[in-house]
Amino acid sequence: MVKMAKSVTFSTSSSTSNLSSHPSFTSLASFNSLPASPLNQPFSQSMMEEALESAELIIKKWDPNSQSYTKIISLFRHSRKQAKEFIRCVRDLRRAMHFLVSQASKSDKLVLAQNLMQIGMSTLEKEFFQILSSNRDHLDPDSVSVQSTISSNSEFEVYMEYDEDDDDELKKAGESISQVEKASALVMSDLKVIAETMICCGYGKECIKSYQLIRKSIVDEGLHLLGIEKVKTSHFQKMDWHVLEHMIKNWVKAAKIGVTTLFRGEKLLCDHVFSASVTIGQSCFNQIAKEAGLNLFMLPELVANKEKKQHHHERIFKLMDLYAAISDLWPDIEMIFSFDSLASVKTLVLSTLKKLKDSIHTCLKEFETMIHKDSSKEISPEGGVHKLTRTTMSFLSLLSEYSRVHVLSEILTEHPLKTNTRLLESYFTAPILEDEHVNNHACSVHLAWLILVFLCKLDTKAESYNDVSLSYIFLVNNMQFVADTVRSSHLKNILGDDWLTKHEAKLKSYAEKYEKTAWANVLVSLPSKTSAKLSPEEATTCFKRFHAAFAGAYLKQSSCVIVDAKLRDELKVSIVKKLVPEYREFYEKYLAMLRQDRNIEMLVSFKPDNLENYLSDLFHGTPMLSGSSHSASSSLSSTSCFSIGCVKN
Repeated sequence: MVKMAKSVTFSTSSSTSNLSSHPSFTSLASFNSLPASPLNQPFSQSMMEEALESAELIIKKWDPNSQSYTKIISLFRHSRKQAKEFIRCVRDLRRAMHFLVSQASKSDKLVLAQNLMQIGMSTLEKEFFQILSSNRDHLDPDSVSVQSTISSNSEFEVYMEYDEDDDDELKKAGESISQVEKASALVMSDLKVIAETMICCGYGKECIKSYQLIRKSIVDEGLHLLGIEKVKTSHFQKMDWHVLEHMIKNWVKAAKIGVTTLFRGEKLLCDHVFSASVTIGQSCFNQIAKEAGLNLFMLPELVANKEKKQHHHERIFKLMDLYAAISDLWPDIEMIFSFDSLASVKTLVLSTLKKLKDSIHTCLKEFETMIHKDSSKEISPEGGVHKLTRTTMSFLSLLSEYSRVHVLSEILTEHPLKTNTRLLESYFTAPILEDEHVNNHACSVHLAWLILVFLCKLDTKAESYNDVSLSYIFLVNNMQFVADTVRSSHLKNILGDDWLTKHEAKLKSYAEKYEKTAWANVLVSLPSKTSAKLSPEEATTCFKRFHAAFAGAYLKQSSCVIVDAKLRDELKVSIVKKLVPEYREFYEKYLAMLRQDRNIEMLVSFKPDNLENYLSDLFHGTPMLSGSSHSASSSLSSTSCFSIGCVKN
């Protein structure tokens, strides 16, 4: 609190020099910059004496040491009319003191004015503290943000020009706002007029002390409620990643509220209350927000430093969440922490963004290296989708989503691909995007490169199969999975329709090569249409050769799997169309010739329709035959010569 002067003795000749150095006279410029009003007219002797008389009557009324003291807890809460009178008296007293000094008047009046000023400042300091501490709910960030857009008129004018009821003041605050918002407007007006008065009278330090004490505790409490706590670096380094993931998720939500609501609201309130002095407002906000701002951005800084040493590509998504959140908040951060005294907060944020960006890029390189170095020998015996395919495409599809918010594009634009670009150019042409303002070219090229690296590794995996036809089944399944993932994710927009068309053609060529390697021997076991008519012996040999070839191919291919149902059906239809008509023509042409043979049922094991039934059961992983087909399946696996019992309709 402002200390009360006990006694002051000085000569008339020295009064001017002594009092001119008093705090009451150190902010004359601030006082002269107040809005124009009748009170800004030049003072006369009579006005000075009237001001002193009025000030002594009203100010002493609120002096605890005075006999006329009114035992009311709060001047502003008790009577707004009296509060206005008090403010007017203090300001008039300030002008009277200035007049006395300029006129070299008698020192006793200066002493009286000085004592009255100290009483007035002590009263206003107490009121300022009470208003701040008892109206926290009316000074929440949301209310402050609303009030900042209502009116820029000086509340001092409201206090000086209106002596109407409180309802009139509420009307002045704005007809369209709620009662709660109107109450907030009045609280902010009270704080502002007290701060302006104390600052112009040279008592800004006492005002700031109370403001900083209360508002800093509110900001710190706000961060605590948002879950933002100080974390020791040593403790942080030992944290499990799953714990950090949860912390990062919460931080992203908390940071948005902290910056756009808590800090922004506090900045608006501080600017509003201390609008009489930009320097004081800046200093005050610095003391309130600097430490809290550094605490808020401590977590992403620690995460960035941690990941700089420990690169795990699967952590890239949380790093990009942090990067995206901070990038989105940067315009607000730059505006809120705009003062030079708060530069350390912006420096920390920019440093964190750079570290996150570098870590994200390193994670991408780590992911590529992981594909290159994958030496797993484990492959599906039926040619199914490889684990590496699932993890790679899952990673890339999630990665592509970050191009929507331009995070990935921004990072990759700064780190363009340098590896084997000539090979990539022959393989991929980046699509022209509709939004010309978004530079996704680097993103398209990089993701296309990563898929190319993976497909090369996939070819190596396929070589692990001893059966060539099974290796093509493997490539068919995995290429289908890649194409499906691209088609159903944002990768399609990034890679483009041409990429998808090219790889669907590649998939088709794998399927054709599979048919050729798996079923060519069955087809060539039948005589060509241009061959001369066969003798009974030759026909018998041809039937046996076909049966053996088909039985061998079927038993081998029945263990294969085609994961995609549509592709599975298409491949079966293609095989049936190539095989069954050829066999049906041969069967119908030579069956009559062999009817006299007593072993005809052993020689002619398959009817054309039975052949189609067998083929329809392919690519499920096991022979899926039913009814009378089951006995034929058993014969296929038990007869070494591959001749099987006749399947009857």
